[in-house]
Amino acid sequence: MKAGRIITITLSAMLALLLSTSGVLAKDKKEQLYPNATRSEPKLDLPRGRDVKKLNEGLDAANTGDAAKAEELLQPFVTGKSRYAQSLALQALANIKYTEGDIPGAIGLMKNAIDIGVLPNDTYYQLMYGLAQFYVADGQYANALTTLQRWRTEGKRETAESYALEGNIDYRLEKYPEAIAAIKKAKQLDPAASKESWDQILAASYAESGNTDEAVAIAKAQLAKDPNDTTTLRNAVSMLISAQNYPEAIKLMEQAKANGALKEERDWINLAKLYLMIGQNQDDPKPYSDKAVAAIDEGIAKGVLKPGLDVYKLQGDAAMISAEDAKALAYYKKAEPFATDGQIQLRLGQILINQGHYKDGKAAVRAAIAKGIKQEGNAYLLLGAAEANSKNRSGAVAAMRKAAQYPETKAKAEAWLRKAGAH
Repeated sequence: MKAGRIITITLSAMLALLLSTSGVLAKDKKEQLYPNATRSEPKLDLPRGRDVKKLNEGLDAANTGDAAKAEELLQPFVTGKSRYAQSLALQALANIKYTEGDIPGAIGLMKNAIDIGVLPNDTYYQLMYGLAQFYVADGQYANALTTLQRWRTEGKRETAESYALEGNIDYRLEKYPEAIAAIKKAKQLDPAASKESWDQILAASYAESGNTDEAVAIAKAQLAKDPNDTTTLRNAVSMLISAQNYPEAIKLMEQAKANGALKEERDWINLAKLYLMIGQNQDDPKPYSDKAVAAIDEGIAKGVLKPGLDVYKLQGDAAMISAEDAKALAYYKKAEPFATDGQIQLRLGQILINQGHYKDGKAAVRAAIAKGIKQEGNAYLLLGAAEANSKNRSGAVAAMRKAAQYPETKAKAEAWLRKAGAH
């Protein structure tokens, strides 16, 4: 899965597992879930009569969430003589482990319950399906896929949910063509059961496969159903950006803004950044930089954006790309009190130096270095140029010698020093 893609994938309802029809012996004969299974129905070695009540009480306690009572009643059956009772106890305890957040523990117990091999087919294969889901929850996607494929091959059952689960697993394993095929199969088997999460997986798989047109079409169709769904909006915009279709991404964001669907800080920030992405590649970036600044102002006015480093820096950047130095200075000065390093001061220094205000510019660059910045060599290179332009040769040489100590600026600094006869 590529970094940065906005996607939310939810598993199918977890833990739809059978506690052997909630008891040791089922009175009612229900329709078989796996009538065509390749596995022969095993003969049950039922527990002794006096143990049946205790086992049923333990299973009921597990069903109702009384973990302490369930563990007290069921643990003796884990080492008992009846393998059937042992399997039921293990799978009930596995569910408790899962509920408590101990997924590896749940996997171990569930696997044991299945491997004993004495449960009726309906229970046996339902537990196998649940084990596949446990593996997904634990991030063991290869094991999840193997278990799910075994469930389908042996159990001879096909459901839309199972193919949706397979598509989820395939996507996480970066098997995108397989994920596409699985989700399509799920939608074909039961169109009415299709969920938003299925389309998210399908769209993301198309996008990762390079078929951005299909991905965008699905994302936009989802968004049309619910224009105020911010998750779907982010998915659609992310895919449009991946396809470098910035105008369409802007259009969706502007529609969402008009509909009042931009409800979180990151949405307003992303809109402003989109304007800058387009603007910096235009002959005249000002219209887009103005829109970026206006989006930030509107977000602040609505109370969604809070004044701070990110918003003021973004406005400063917008002013910079349209060469409005005075505005950029004003925004960066607003950002400066919120900064934890010297990056903003470095930008202030750069603007002041570009304007010929060498004294103030050099002071800002020195303050930035003292506060801490990334790529310190560039700061010394800028400082050296400012010293040279203000006729301070010794200061320029000292700064350039510092710049020469950094790999990213070594070549430029040494070239200047050679030309100045100070190498």
